[in-house]
Amino acid sequence: MSQQGYVATPPYSQAKPGMGGYSTGFGSTTSQPHYAHYGGAGQPYSAAQTGLLKPPHGHPPPAPNQFGQTNLQNGVYNPGNQMPSYAAPSPCSGQASPLQSHGSNSQANYRNTAPPLFTQQVTSQLDAMQIGDHGSSQAHPQNTPSLSGPPLRPSFQGSQPQQHLPPLSSPTSHGLPVAPAAPAAAVPPGMPPPPRVGMHVGLAGPNQGNIGYQQVQGQPPMTGYSPQQGGMYGGQQRGLQPNYPGAYPGAPATGAQLAGPQQKKLDPDSIPSPTQVIEEDKIRRAGQLFVTNTKGQVPPLVTTNCVVQDQGNASPRFIRCTTYSFPSTADMAKQSQIPLAAVIKPFATLPPNEAPLCVVSHGESGPIRCNRCKAYMCPLMQFIEGGRRYQCGFCNCVNEVPPFYFQHLDHMGRRLDHYDRPELSLGSYEFMATLDYCKNSKPPNPPAFIFMIDVSYCNIKIGCVKLICEELKTLLDNLPREDQAEASAIRVGFVTYNKVLHFYNLKSSLAQPQMLVVSDVGEMFVPLLDGFLVNVQESRPVINNLLDQIPEMFADTSESETVFAPVIQAGLEAVKAAECSGKLFIFHSSLPTAEAPGKLKNRDDRKLVNTEKEKILFQPQSHFYETLAKECVANSCCVDVFLFPNQYVDVATMGIVPMSTGGSLYKYNNFQIQTDAEHFLNNLRKDVQKPIGFDAIMRVRTNTGFRATDFLGSMYMNNTTDVEVAAIDCDKAITVEFKHDDKLNEENGALIQCALLYTNVAGHRRLRIHNLALNCSSQHADLYKSCETDALINFFAKSAYRAILNQPLKTVREILVNQTAHILACYRKNCASPSSAGQLILPEAMKLLPVYMNCLLKSYVLLGSPDLPTDERAFQRLLVTFMDVVGTQSFFYPRLLPIHKMDVNSEELPAAVRCSEERLADGGIFLLENGINMFLWLGLNSQPELIQGIFNVPSFAHINTDLTSLPELDNPYSKKIRSIIANVRNQSPYSMKLIILKQKDKSEGIFRQFLVEDKGLHGGASYVDFLCHVHKEIRQLLT
Repeated sequence: MSQQGYVATPPYSQAKPGMGGYSTGFGSTTSQPHYAHYGGAGQPYSAAQTGLLKPPHGHPPPAPNQFGQTNLQNGVYNPGNQMPSYAAPSPCSGQASPLQSHGSNSQANYRNTAPPLFTQQVTSQLDAMQIGDHGSSQAHPQNTPSLSGPPLRPSFQGSQPQQHLPPLSSPTSHGLPVAPAAPAAAVPPGMPPPPRVGMHVGLAGPNQGNIGYQQVQGQPPMTGYSPQQGGMYGGQQRGLQPNYPGAYPGAPATGAQLAGPQQKKLDPDSIPSPTQVIEEDKIRRAGQLFVTNTKGQVPPLVTTNCVVQDQGNASPRFIRCTTYSFPSTADMAKQSQIPLAAVIKPFATLPPNEAPLCVVSHGESGPIRCNRCKAYMCPLMQFIEGGRRYQCGFCNCVNEVPPFYFQHLDHMGRRLDHYDRPELSLGSYEFMATLDYCKNSKPPNPPAFIFMIDVSYCNIKIGCVKLICEELKTLLDNLPREDQAEASAIRVGFVTYNKVLHFYNLKSSLAQPQMLVVSDVGEMFVPLLDGFLVNVQESRPVINNLLDQIPEMFADTSESETVFAPVIQAGLEAVKAAECSGKLFIFHSSLPTAEAPGKLKNRDDRKLVNTEKEKILFQPQSHFYETLAKECVANSCCVDVFLFPNQYVDVATMGIVPMSTGGSLYKYNNFQIQTDAEHFLNNLRKDVQKPIGFDAIMRVRTNTGFRATDFLGSMYMNNTTDVEVAAIDCDKAITVEFKHDDKLNEENGALIQCALLYTNVAGHRRLRIHNLALNCSSQHADLYKSCETDALINFFAKSAYRAILNQPLKTVREILVNQTAHILACYRKNCASPSSAGQLILPEAMKLLPVYMNCLLKSYVLLGSPDLPTDERAFQRLLVTFMDVVGTQSFFYPRLLPIHKMDVNSEELPAAVRCSEERLADGGIFLLENGINMFLWLGLNSQPELIQGIFNVPSFAHINTDLTSLPELDNPYSKKIRSIIANVRNQSPYSMKLIILKQKDKSEGIFRQFLVEDKGLHGGASYVDFLCHVHKEIRQLLT
């Protein structure tokens, strides 16, 4: 049967745009209106009755840094993969439209069609179930609205293929079922769903909200949702309740003893499983060739390894979209409330088996561009009039072809040199930039790296200074260099500081380095120009001499106060004086309390948590650091900060400069050299060696009908169109939101061109271009089947994390829940087949949206708790701001690998299981990682031969859980698990410190907080409960 449009009877048929009555935006009051999320003008909904909105509240899981040294970990960098040279594909014979570049000869591995509809129908007795709607202080059994109700009467204009599985009967229980810890099926790791079309989940009876609860005298009051009417399409708006102890609708407070009629419990195995979706996508698409010659193709999930062949559209490694079929009108976009966004990672690393980007020169006149919109020459341009002119694909302007660029057309209207020119046949490539693209029309100088080491008492005492100096001796040999260059062109300089700054003259002619001290930190200047920034090869003896002397010079220091802002100012002044771009590596220990510009005070007031003033904790203390960041960006000075705190350091303020300049932030709480040294050094090596571009400016162009309106990520914006960063590396991604300003033409589709102007490590100016053509449709079904949930969560997380700077957490959480319900209700209304109102129907490509959204709601940042360190929450907020789709996918839904099931004779990782306590086994060993943290959990009854093979100890009791690396033993078990850990670390930009935990140990709590399908330890619903709640919200919208 064909894909079907589902039309519900009123009141839902008049879908209205917007975000449930929120008129205020996440950003400033001048921000553009958005579809249904944060920011922008109010939508035509009735205003939210704020007195009735009761957001969630509770205590999120303990922060990793509360338990020793669980700090930010940045993965080991594995440099040196030489890219294969580009081979142009052979010309094809078939006709291709100008928008669908490159050829009918290409493989058809990935057709632009959704896979067959997979419909899973599970226990459809929701009609017999009520999710208890209780106020937070009193039960209202009589008023609880039933979730059952008359099914909607749809009319159809087509048919949707649906395979109905027989309903699964759920186990019955008497009285109140215990909160299901989480789903119970072993499946594979990770996150997003494949692009299919519709999934039915008939939610059987309440799993924690039950029928007709009665309040038992003497027991704590129940929390949950007060009865609500209407819905976001006109009635009162519903939101989360305060003080929910970790479950959604009607969950009783701990200790409540409630009796109720016999009911059915929702089987966790009957609801969508992230690990299963990931594994199915791997089975279908892993190892295959993904050819980018078709407009609007949905790529494999980020968790699936495939080989990408560029044939006219940018690789998904560079650009991923929330949907690959844009709605044709603004009304349709507002109705669905699916954000239209692209996550752009312009410097993404390509694997060795994929062609590197080609560099193109158009001579002294520079790259050929459209006269009107300034888009760069690309496969989306159409040549006409025998090749003498071309029509811009973005603005339709007809341009003359310069004489030097003229080429005849073949019988299909394609240039004869189509395959010889990367800019005509590939989605991604680089142009050599002319002097017109350089500052002051002068070629840039090679960049500089300046290492700035805090030599106060704290850093000396923990051994940090000596460790850094020893590592830099070898690390300086591995500075980034241009391909095939013998040595790096980057110059280096060194500064040490506490309350004053020490600069070093390292001129190669000196026998010993010379120190110059600047004690007037109020007016920072660089006391020397010649000899501060030097070539590593030329000054190697002097540099080594200095690195030997620094730890000895400050070994007996008693100075505990530090400055911070003057250190950044010093590096900035040095870069300005040298007229080059630069990157500062700052190794800092404590809150900068010394008298100086940028002095900070301890403002860690956790009494503000869950109040209107909580947002203050995430805002910088003053505008000083924002102004400093702006100056750094203007002078191409990027800042990376490595923090070694043993108490509050105000990450929210100190992280502003790294975030705005395109830098990175690392944090090692209570650093101990025995357990944290390798973890820190791996991060440092990766950070220094990774591919990077300096003095970058990015602009995103689109064709007529829509435009880029909002940008989220590690960058600075001086105007509404240009993204500026002092430097951008291979791990940074910028999320761009689009908005209609006219109707899109379905034939042309939606076209995106991202142009990044930057200086490479050799000091050459380059333009990196990424092009992507998307489909456009007036059918909701096309929109929903082309969605990518992983990209959606990246957008929702970054939007929400920015929103908390200006709005209460409660409001932000409500918006997320309401938008989830709106997206799914619109699908039910417009795309689903007729079915019982008791069924929850999820789009196939978005069936993981509820579980991922619940993970986001339970993250440290959004689930406010006084138990969580403020710095940890601010730190995670900044981390997510930097992340690409791969990063947010693993961060919000960790991977849980059953090590006891590993096959020592296979190179494959064991299939991941769902993140729930129910998946753990007393006899099992599990590895959990989320890209930042890594745990090895050992069950009490772990197999003795595994324990012996991995740890070389006779029994479970002898295992030393203080280890942060596994012993290197010559046996298959040891080799395999160490290979798995190395493999996992190589996939992450962060080096993850291994923490070993035993079942039933006190410290096991830090591990369990990552089991995201269960109730949060300090608040947050289980996946099952959240799904029930979302279903209730959808039904109220539909009725």
